[in-house]
Order: sequence, then structure tokens, then C-alpha cells
Amino acid sequence: MLIHPWDAPRDDTEWQQWLADHDFGQLAVNGLPGEPPHVQPLHFAYDHERGVVVTHLARPNPLWPALEADPQVVLSVVDDYVYVPGPWQAAQDVPPEHGTPTSFYTAVQLRCRAHVVDDPAEKAALLNRQVDHFQPRGGSARAAAGEAPYSRMLAGIRGLRLEVTDVRAKFKYANHRTDEVRDRIAAGLAARGGPGDARARDHLLRRQRA
Repeated sequence: MLIHPWDAPRDDTEWQQWLADHDFGQLAVNGLPGEPPHVQPLHFAYDHERGVVVTHLARPNPLWPALEADPQVVLSVVDDYVYVPGPWQAAQDVPPEHGTPTSFYTAVQLRCRAHVVDDPAEKAALLNRQVDHFQPRGGSARAAAGEAPYSRMLAGIRGLRLEVTDVRAKFKYANHRTDEVRDRIAAGLAARGGPGDARARDHLLRRQRA
């Protein structure tokens, strides 16, 4: 992923706060020789203080042999994306039709070393951590090895603990444009009011103020 200096996060807090609200991504695993990569959509729970992601997948998932052959993976999360028409981006000294269309988005890529979790008790603990993240008010029984209602289901999954070794983050919201152009883009996003426009506009204005 190309990251221009003006698209880079201000500090680690910026991407960590964003990722705290975005917990669905795609896990990319190198394929076995002669095979393409595996790309698996999944929910996950990320603990930035420990630098660990936890998740799980079904035991029949075809990516396991490739993951065990090469545990170096990338977890990619992309959101708050919109299409920006060319006229919105045109500089003041050129005709609107000469403006360049583009995309705005936030992307965080976590490079990780994957550790497969097969011990029933460890899998139960991992599942409970995920449920605690997604259901902080509870409502579901706790998973426990050898205990109902989920113990028989534990054999059908494998846990994943992803040790984060590197982070690449990008906030692409016209930070290299002039204030006049960014104001025009913000006004266009507000007027269009399409899916994602409000959040993209918030990022643009927040980074403009910074």
C-alpha cells in the first residue's frame, strides 16, 4: 500500500482509535506454491496494548495448510471510503472539468505472525474474549471446555492468535490540497449525503484542523 506523507497517520493514537471502531476485515494468507493467496473475511478483537488480535475460523476452512506452511499474514481493514468527483478536486486556476477524480478511504494493515489455537480450554478463552468485545452487555453463555452449551462445538473450530509485528495505516482525505479545495470537497460531501459521505467528511475536516 502506497502511503504518501500527507496520508500518514499523525501518530499511533489516530489509527488505534479508528481500529477500535472497525473490527471486521480480511485476513490474507500466502498460498501454497502454485496457489493464489487466501483472503478470508472475518470479525476480530484487537488488543493494541498487547499487540494481539484474536479470532477463529471453522476447522474445514481451506486456508489452514497454507497458514501452517507460512504463518506470516496480513489483516487488512478498509472503511470510510467514498468516490470524489473530479470537479470537486480542481485547483482554483483550472477549469472544473480538469479536476482529477479520486477515492477517499482509511486503511489499516496489520502484519502478524499467526499462532493456531487448538487446545479446547484456550479456544474457549479466546471465544469468550471475542464475545466480550462484541457483546459487552453479555447475554450469551460462557464457552468452557467440557461444558454445555458450546463444548461440543469447540472441535469444529480452530482459534487464531495474531501477534502484530508491523502496522501500516493510511488516511486518504486530500490533506495535500489547499484549504479552498478541501472546503469545496467538504461541501460536496455534505450536499451529496451518500453512504460514507458523512464519515469521510469528518475525517477530512478533522485532519484539516490538525
